[in-house]
Amino acid sequence: MSRQLLKSTAVTGSMTLLSRITGLIRDMLFAGLIGAGSGVAADAFYVAFRIPNFLRRIFGEGAFSQSFVPVFAEYRTKEDGGQTREFVDNMAGILGLILFVITLVGIIAAPILVMILAPGFVGEPHKYDLTVQLLRITFPYIFFISLVAMAAGILNTYGRFGAAAFTPVLLNLSLIGAAVWLAPRFDEPVVALAWGVFIAGVVQLLFQIPFLRRIKMLPRPRFTTRTRHDGVSKVFKLMLPAIFGVSVAQINLLVNTLLASFLITGSVSWLYYSDRLMEFPLGVFGIALATVILPSLARQYTRNSHEEFSQLLDWSLRWVFLIAVPASVALVVLAAPLLATFFHFGAFSANDVVMSANALMAFAFGLLGFILIKVLAPGFYARQDTKTPMRIGALAMGVNIILSLLLVAPLKHVGLALAISLAAFLNAGMLFFILRRRNIYYPLPGWWLFLARVFFASVVMGMVLYWGTGDIDYWLQASGWQRAYRLSIWIVTGAVVYLLTVLAIGVRLAQLLLKKGEGT
Repeated sequence: MSRQLLKSTAVTGSMTLLSRITGLIRDMLFAGLIGAGSGVAADAFYVAFRIPNFLRRIFGEGAFSQSFVPVFAEYRTKEDGGQTREFVDNMAGILGLILFVITLVGIIAAPILVMILAPGFVGEPHKYDLTVQLLRITFPYIFFISLVAMAAGILNTYGRFGAAAFTPVLLNLSLIGAAVWLAPRFDEPVVALAWGVFIAGVVQLLFQIPFLRRIKMLPRPRFTTRTRHDGVSKVFKLMLPAIFGVSVAQINLLVNTLLASFLITGSVSWLYYSDRLMEFPLGVFGIALATVILPSLARQYTRNSHEEFSQLLDWSLRWVFLIAVPASVALVVLAAPLLATFFHFGAFSANDVVMSANALMAFAFGLLGFILIKVLAPGFYARQDTKTPMRIGALAMGVNIILSLLLVAPLKHVGLALAISLAAFLNAGMLFFILRRRNIYYPLPGWWLFLARVFFASVVMGMVLYWGTGDIDYWLQASGWQRAYRLSIWIVTGAVVYLLTVLAIGVRLAQLLLKKGEGT
């Protein structure tokens, strides 16, 4: 792998790490302000935020990005600068119009959306009305953030990963500001958080402008049907099947939200907080790696460099196992300490910690599957094949629904988290199988020994963490500073134990770097 590509992954991962840290601070403030199981505000807000956030991941960071980047990369490679600019201008104009209509419909139809996606709220008038009010405030976020995603696709294709990766930090800062300064001025503090989401969308979009101007790619929205701009049609044609393929995890979360709305109050919030911690390593590494390799894979495909295409996938998959397996083990062992340290104060009770920890362990089981999907799916999207991930995603979604219905009765909200994890492994396994069957990816030698070493080192690390973290009662009774200090010690200890073990048993990190220039 070229050092530049690894550097880009590190930059994107660092910015995503900053986003996750500020996100944890945000969630800590939310936990103290609106709690989880002690009232209706938390469930109302998380449903109201999840709906536009779900659409963002489909139309913005999800299907649209995966469809737009390969086509834009193709324009940059094969067309002149003028046609590339006109493609961007028309893409911005048509996308903006579609998003405006979607936003308007969403605001008007908010009561119906809540009734469909959280039917359990209908029997509680205050919770239902509050959710509708919050959704009408947060829904315009989809308009702003989807345009941000287009800007990020342009910047990433030019190799400018830092600005796009930093953008989510602005959402967290806006919500932190809303929690600290706006919430005390509202009769319903949770309404201030909804306005924080709206403000964040505006700020995030404005933030992209100077970076786009610097590379002379600031869109001037236009509308045209001239055939030489059929790249826009190509993007939307690729996007329709990609909606399922790239956003299955989000659809599964919405299904779980629907089912959780029928469980006891707090269930939606327990799933939210546990999902947030699970997404920490998923975002810092999985999404960062997927973001960086997609433009590179698209370039290799455009150049017909099939061997380099496969080598890039192989390099990515080795890093996935090297990072995701120990992260999954650590999340299982540290589930309760993590939740107690970050959220156990204010309205977030000891019962909330226990319930959320159970869900986090179920989510952590599927972390490897979630990250594998992020890395394997670009192997299809870079080739402008969005139908295959769609078919696989639809099957995985159906399996998730069946598993959720089977597991929700005996395991409650934990069963919903476990169903998503099992469906993720099915999704990832089928993506891998088809890449191999079509000879798109052929593994380089040494995989079985590499996997054995990674799993052995992860087990050693897990045993050390299990021995050292102790009983949950300590984490519930200790002060915030004591919890933070002890958790930091054991996170560092676990990382050191894992690193020393993999090195001692023969994993050479230098071997995960290919020659300079490969993968670019």
